[in-house]
Amino acid sequence: MTKYVYRFGGGANDGGAGNKNLLGGKGANLDGMASIGLPVPPGFTISTEMCTRYYQDGEVFPDSLKAEVAEGLAHIEGVTGKKFGDAADPLLVSVRSGARVSMPGMMDTVLNLGLNDETVQGLAQVSGDERFAWDSYRRFVQMYSDVVLGLDHDAFEEALEIMKEDNGFFSDTEMEAKHWKALVGEYKALVEDQWGKPFPQDVNDQLWGAVAAVFGSWQSERAKVYRRLNDIPSEWGTAVNVQAMVFGNMGDTSATGVAFTRNPSTGENLYYGEFLINAQGEDVVAGIRTPQYLTKQAREEANAKPLSMEEAMPETYAELARVFDILEKHYRDMQDIEFTVERGKLWMLQTRSGKRTAKAALRIAVEMANEGLITEEEAIARVDPMALDQLLHPSLDPSAARDVLTKGLPASPGAASGIIVFDADTAERRNEMGDAVILVRIETSPEDIHGMHAARGILTARGGMTSHAAVVARGMGRPCVSGAGSLSIDNKERVLRIGKRELREGDTITIDGASGEVMLGEVPTVQPELVGDFGVLMGWADKVRRLKVRTNAETPEDCRVARDFGAEGIGLCRTEHMFFEASRITAVRQMILAEDEAGRRAALEKLLPEQRGDFNSIFEVMAGLPVTIRLLDPPLHEFLPHSESEFAEVAEAAGVGVEVLKRRANELHEFNPMLGHRGCRLGVTYPEIYEMQARAIFEAACDVAEKSGAAPIPEVMIPLVATRRELELMKKVVDTAAEMVFAEKGRRIEYLVGTMIELPRAALMADEIAEVGEFFSFGTNDLTQTTLGVSRDDAGRFLTQYVDKGIFARDPFVSLDIEGVGQLIEIAVEKGRKTRPEIKLGICGEHGGDPASIAFCETAGLDYVSASPYRVPIARLAAAQAALKKG
Repeated sequence: MTKYVYRFGGGANDGGAGNKNLLGGKGANLDGMASIGLPVPPGFTISTEMCTRYYQDGEVFPDSLKAEVAEGLAHIEGVTGKKFGDAADPLLVSVRSGARVSMPGMMDTVLNLGLNDETVQGLAQVSGDERFAWDSYRRFVQMYSDVVLGLDHDAFEEALEIMKEDNGFFSDTEMEAKHWKALVGEYKALVEDQWGKPFPQDVNDQLWGAVAAVFGSWQSERAKVYRRLNDIPSEWGTAVNVQAMVFGNMGDTSATGVAFTRNPSTGENLYYGEFLINAQGEDVVAGIRTPQYLTKQAREEANAKPLSMEEAMPETYAELARVFDILEKHYRDMQDIEFTVERGKLWMLQTRSGKRTAKAALRIAVEMANEGLITEEEAIARVDPMALDQLLHPSLDPSAARDVLTKGLPASPGAASGIIVFDADTAERRNEMGDAVILVRIETSPEDIHGMHAARGILTARGGMTSHAAVVARGMGRPCVSGAGSLSIDNKERVLRIGKRELREGDTITIDGASGEVMLGEVPTVQPELVGDFGVLMGWADKVRRLKVRTNAETPEDCRVARDFGAEGIGLCRTEHMFFEASRITAVRQMILAEDEAGRRAALEKLLPEQRGDFNSIFEVMAGLPVTIRLLDPPLHEFLPHSESEFAEVAEAAGVGVEVLKRRANELHEFNPMLGHRGCRLGVTYPEIYEMQARAIFEAACDVAEKSGAAPIPEVMIPLVATRRELELMKKVVDTAAEMVFAEKGRRIEYLVGTMIELPRAALMADEIAEVGEFFSFGTNDLTQTTLGVSRDDAGRFLTQYVDKGIFARDPFVSLDIEGVGQLIEIAVEKGRKTRPEIKLGICGEHGGDPASIAFCETAGLDYVSASPYRVPIARLAAAQAALKKG
């Protein structure tokens, strides 16, 4: 019979080595902490395998699980000396989720489970604190009603606020036992009104309801969105951890907190965190109360008055610091820790590798390697390549004027400007319309995940540095300012008030997640300086990677950015972008609409010097490096005039009538232009177009070689080839133009002629095409479209559902479809190298900047990947990780 329950704590260690795939991250680490002697409340984990079976069996539990859970409860009872459901001395438990990778705030938790109208009396008696007992009961009723029963959370919050107002209280801590007892009565009435039944009093019913709710939250919308954004497979499931409760709300000698062994924003090797006296963990992470600092230094730097834990609880803090060092050395990584102090005794509730910003990830990895805690190779593997995107974009110009509205906590670094929006749905909708948005909330909740992803930055009125908003924003790389207490948000009127100033939804603000400042309007930015830890880690990565990294660029500015980021050439220069410039579009249209070769050549003569200038400026930046230039590719219709004035302009330039041009435009109309007269088909029917482009390439290359002494290496790429004969014809055009230019210039330069593999037939016939082509560049954007029969321009309407339903693991235009498109690439690689062993092979679609796709490129044996300029460092790091993984 399959085992589903694994005990930990109190001398039990059923999980062995702590398998995260089986026990989830939380369960594995609880097991791990208990095994090295740290103070962990006893408990048990229901495995991820049970989650999978739960859904397979129609969301019911097997009878065998009930017996295992009973054994698990008996284990906790034996260690604590308390009984579950005992009216005299009740055992209370927490029920928490725990997927194999951290998903902060995305799934459900229930605390204080086991309380009812009888056990609350026993808890008051045994604890000697009636206020604590009724506070715990009201927390349980509120949380259970929300998480398990699905009742209106706001109704319970409103009842609490009214109770405080009626009694003139500002803080929850002012409430006395009689107030909590009265509030429990109101809560139970709310349950009966909304649910139609009394609040569950049977503790076993409570337990199974909570376990089902935690498993159920794996398929919640917020969890699905988080998985999709972070590439977490839905089939993994979550574990459930049932653990003896320890209480941080038992008076002034009790507390709860969240801490990191190093600063997750900067990476500085200093303890970082927050705590609350007389509180439970949800108070900290949910932003319900603004917490106090962990260390004296942090409190003084923030100029805060409430004592830090280091000052208020010096002995317990010293023990916590000792645990920090033990955990960091044991797990060899920065740890994110949850702890509770119950009447002076420290308990560890969780540890996991902490979410961190890219800046912090770099610093922590480099410093841990220099400390000898990890190797350079491990440091390379520790940094998420996509997280580097946070570092590669501008920050606020320190010299720019700032109209500072208020200041909150610097919860996640970076800066962003955008229009104010007050809810996640609006943020998502306005982002889809092309607006930059700042999501402004009293506090965020897991339901806001889609809006947080859509926003450029996040601003909250409540919450601390470890609140939901802060943790999720850091993981996403979004700037975040939290706990800006002077904000007053009127969601009904869609108004934000700061002192006497009033801003409405749609007004622009800027937030600085490094300083906590909130500013009116848009503040200018400056480019980042990527030095220090970034340079060190990139140097380590470059030592181990095999794949070369190029860039997709067609402007001198992009080329310079890419070269500064370490690009080793250009993998894709799209020439059609040059043709759309206002100064030459008329000549392009004249060429397209000409009825004979003479007319086309007349127009091309006007374009030749423009094209030569384009390539000249690119080659100057890339002197000495390979530059892959794709000859004209798009359908002709994209260049056609549309308005009367555009037709008139072209008619005047061409010396023909407007009606003639309109007739010609009608002749060129195509029903499916993406599969029509484009790519090499243009070159076959109008070879003079490719002849002009080739001449411009070689003239510019010769000129730059003469001026700089470092000749670029043009790689002329023929697009949309399906047959050997197409490439043969086009290579002849290019070679002929090259020889003419070399004769005129009196110098020769090295060059290659190859093709873009973007059609399934080209991949299957790669052996024949390689007889002519000297390199292959896989155009995975079009290869994905033509293989799947899916338009990337229109597929957004349904691809999200395809990912949610498991048809595709990820959006195939974001991460390569390895099973299908990848198989075609592997076939082309094998066949191409069989014909031409030295053939150069690369990838230039958007997948060239995707770490998962880069890993495939390493396995497939390609020579290089090409990515957009700002993704070059991402590709360098991903290529290094792929090489290390391949071993």
